[in-house]
Amino acid sequence: MPPNTASSVTKDVQLTLHGDVAVVCLSRPAKRNALNDGLILALRDTFQNLPENTRAAVIHGEGEHFCAGLDLSELQERDAGEGMFHSRMWHAALDAVEKGQVPVVAALHGAVVGGGLELASACHIRVADESTFYALPEGTRGIFVGGGGAVRVPKLIGVARMMDMMLTGRVVNATEGERIGLSQYLVPRGTALEKALDLATRIATNAPLTNYALMHALPRIAEQPADHGLFTEALMASIAQSTPLAKARVRAFLEGKAAKVQKS
Repeated sequence: MPPNTASSVTKDVQLTLHGDVAVVCLSRPAKRNALNDGLILALRDTFQNLPENTRAAVIHGEGEHFCAGLDLSELQERDAGEGMFHSRMWHAALDAVEKGQVPVVAALHGAVVGGGLELASACHIRVADESTFYALPEGTRGIFVGGGGAVRVPKLIGVARMMDMMLTGRVVNATEGERIGLSQYLVPRGTALEKALDLATRIATNAPLTNYALMHALPRIAEQPADHGLFTEALMASIAQSTPLAKARVRAFLEGKAAKVQKS
């Protein structure tokens, strides 16, 4: 699908609109899309200021890799306080992806390593092609994840698997990655972006408030005690079903005007 419009957020981050879907491209192919502070801040600004009509987003990487992690050539010596504030800057940027206005689909290929995996784990759906591989080499480099990976990655694969990856430097291939939960979809080499766009286009047709509830309420409900979660669910359900769009869609279904669920 050809883009409607394209714009350069910075030289390292490109934004293209495909209908209601914002496609965000990491554009440092010579550096395997390694993350420096400028790119992280550009991602933050991009997701905090998506075009008004955006209903879903896709993140992908230019070249042979999604993202090879932190750009170690720009790693600076920091004292403990400076290091903490730097990590919190990353947290704010990736929170803008995870806790923004619209669902985000990651199209993964090649390296999804270190900070690249932290970025992918902030997205709501991950599509990997067969070239994808995952790693968390921070443990073998004497550092620790600082971009939210210690919170997000264990929710996908469990603490034990993440600990193994960090302690041993283990590299996880695309097939194993899908099996353990690093991606929800595994597609042939070179087709991750196409699949991600297809999913995002479908997601963009959902009621915006339902998408927002899935992004913001569902993760919180999962972490609440059962009785709190059930109460939050009841509140969210009542709000979502009260919107004019929800009422119109239910009415269309009852009148036989909406498509029924079909086996894929």
